[in-house]
Amino acid sequence: MWKDLGDSATDSFYEVRPQCTDVPKTKFRVKAGKTLSSRRWEASFTPEGYLNIGKILRRIYRGGIHPSIRGEVWEFLLGCYDPKSTFGERDQIRQRRREQYAVLKEECRQNFSMIGSGRFITAPVITEDGYPIQDPLVLQEANKAQRPTENGSLNDPEVVKETDQRIVEWKLTLHQIGLDVFRTDRTLIFYEKQENLAKLWDILAVYAWFDKDIGYCQGMSDLCSPMIILLEDEGDAFWCFQHLMRRLRGNFKCTERSVGVEMQLSNLATVTQVIDPKLHKHLETLGGGDYLFAFRMLMVLFRREFSFGDSLFLWEMMWALEYDPTLFLLYEDPESSSNEKSEGSKGKTKTKSEYGKYERAYMKNAGKNNSVAPLPLSVFLVASVLKEKSPKLLAEARGLDDVVKILNDTTGNLDAKKACNGALKLHKKYLKKVK
Repeated sequence: MWKDLGDSATDSFYEVRPQCTDVPKTKFRVKAGKTLSSRRWEASFTPEGYLNIGKILRRIYRGGIHPSIRGEVWEFLLGCYDPKSTFGERDQIRQRRREQYAVLKEECRQNFSMIGSGRFITAPVITEDGYPIQDPLVLQEANKAQRPTENGSLNDPEVVKETDQRIVEWKLTLHQIGLDVFRTDRTLIFYEKQENLAKLWDILAVYAWFDKDIGYCQGMSDLCSPMIILLEDEGDAFWCFQHLMRRLRGNFKCTERSVGVEMQLSNLATVTQVIDPKLHKHLETLGGGDYLFAFRMLMVLFRREFSFGDSLFLWEMMWALEYDPTLFLLYEDPESSSNEKSEGSKGKTKTKSEYGKYERAYMKNAGKNNSVAPLPLSVFLVASVLKEKSPKLLAEARGLDDVVKILNDTTGNLDAKKACNGALKLHKKYLKKVK
């Protein structure tokens, strides 16, 4: 039986550079009997491979997931695999997805040779009207990345004007992805290796090509970074990130008039008005009724407010609480993955114990009050932070700068488990008040 690993339990898995002395310490601790261990995880499968997801969800909420198995558990929490599928069925799905990713990546490489080269760019490579930008550093890196043709010469497709508008728009994002990659989780030793930075850039570049409607937006690198740390295979990391984006892509959807996350901010305003009307009125008086000060929290799921390890603990608790066993079938494209569905568990009855605690509360309330629309747990997490800081905000905030400063002071000082418990309590309170 493994024991509590002590103060360095999770920080030892996500090592921080020695010179980064101001990084918040991880509060999450691996605890015997509470944290989901590899032994208990393996014991949760039948000989055929069916997973008892109900017990797993309860264990995750109690004590999180041991870092050594976090990646494979996340694949279930995010709906990559159906708990009622067999080992063989999942192996087939995994292999098919890896092949899909390889095809997507090669398509991107054909459009820009640095994809998959082990390098990445931080300077623009194309103008909005399709003309290449002849940056010496970019050209040098591109030449290193190119593969010789049969006669040993190098092609130079980047110097020709691009006429395909989709390719132009995609290439316009590549340097921004590179700039964000260079800044993402730079306190971690993992990103001292060029190959890991390039891997993150490749996945984000391929995703920008894959998701035609959203493409790439700032903040996605914060969401993708844990995937490549937890999952060794690049294809697995890509599809895990893609499934996370299925949940969050609405936040990144922009129009000329609005940003997707504005809907979540509006929901946050509604929740705060119900559970803490005095604070809501005060924020409105300060000109913060649009709740834009909470933009970052919702966009990147508290990645900046917690240490790296604690943010992962928070995410998995949220996903366990919100878990819906129909996610796998819900996410599959009926046209392109009909075979994959047949390998899953279509038609198998789902019991209440297979749903997360938060999802069960919504299902129970939906039967009584259809007028209450489901809200993501993240909204109530932000609301719980505001509720905790309410006395300080009411007493000291005299402008939006003060609001931002008070909330920024929470960075590294929040407790993930307490935040989740607070969110659940606020959700229960909110449902009672809106009946």
